[in-house]
Amino acid sequence: MSHPRRIVAIVLSLALLAAACADDDVAGDAAPSGAESATATVADSTGDVATGVEGAEDADDEPGCLDDDGQEPIDPAAVASADLDDRTVTLVAYDSFVVSDGIFEAFEEETGITVEVLTSSDTGTMVSEAVLTAGAPVADVMWGIDNTFLCRGLDAGIFVPYTSPGLDQVPDDLELDPHHRVSPVDVSDLCVNVWPDALDVAVPETIDDLRRPEYASTFVTQNPETSAPGMGLLLATIATYGDDGWEDWWRDVADNGVTVTPGWSEAYYGEFVAGGGDKAIVMSYATSPVAELVFAETPLDEPPTVGLLDSCYRSIEFAGVLAGTDEPLAAARLVDFLLSTTMQEDIPLSMFVFPANEQASLPPEFETWAVVADDPLMIDPEIVEANRDDWTERWTEIVLR
Repeated sequence: MSHPRRIVAIVLSLALLAAACADDDVAGDAAPSGAESATATVADSTGDVATGVEGAEDADDEPGCLDDDGQEPIDPAAVASADLDDRTVTLVAYDSFVVSDGIFEAFEEETGITVEVLTSSDTGTMVSEAVLTAGAPVADVMWGIDNTFLCRGLDAGIFVPYTSPGLDQVPDDLELDPHHRVSPVDVSDLCVNVWPDALDVAVPETIDDLRRPEYASTFVTQNPETSAPGMGLLLATIATYGDDGWEDWWRDVADNGVTVTPGWSEAYYGEFVAGGGDKAIVMSYATSPVAELVFAETPLDEPPTVGLLDSCYRSIEFAGVLAGTDEPLAAARLVDFLLSTTMQEDIPLSMFVFPANEQASLPPEFETWAVVADDPLMIDPEIVEANRDDWTERWTEIVLR
């Protein structure tokens, strides 16, 4: 649930979460105005989830994706007591899923279960492929479906309910599915990022500034049909401007020369200056500045990028056992491990997102530089799914005309 991860993927020679939002325009130890320190629980900063958008379909007359779909849950007691030695499970994730060497080897030593990782190009593609193979999955566990794609997966019944004991260490605010078909594994904020030194004008203060002529042809974002950050920006504008105004914002930005790519890596490491491109503004993640600082070829005193806090959309990524797996107990045991502090403490500097487990310690780089927004944007996943096709069709007509 898809970027910062991509930063690491490419920097570590692996070559696309990744909840709603914040970024840092921090310099020094203090968090900028309007943001909280990363030491605060990320879930505590989640603003009220938008239960509706003016003009949006609410689908109240039909069962919602968060309702019980009647599937038999996996028994946690059976998982805990099962002898799973010499089993193999496959974890499917977006193509920039990164973990430290030895992480899954430690899991294998503990349980006897071997983990194989299968990657898909991006979150949207991964979920679409899982929907097409529902009931006969190509993997046993999925990592990385986020709240912008969550209902697409739940409506298709691609996950089996499983209440992992690891959920006891996850804040309730992150558990969007009350039936635990998926478990939160990380949280981040999808935000517009700016490289100030690549601009000949002042840094924009809000996303509304991106309509102005001085920022013509400086902005690159992603297609919301294929990219979680791209969808995050679309939803951020809908939440900000409402049904009467979001189309006008995109029309103005399109007229101002916005560039659109299929996914995060093409934008961040293709068009954006971080990858040698000429775009100074990109849709990315709140933690992108931290990754830029950590992986700078020459040591830096502060990140070279800053974020627009009003553009941020909260992204929560989930993992779940795929329905139809031949190894439900071993798959569930892997979900337990994904929620463990061992795995969760590896996440920040591997994928540059916050761990969902509130007992996991943050690295010093996150303690100093990472911030979360006071009031991140977020729309109810059921409303997103009820309106997704209409919103993306309208976006396509406006931006890709």
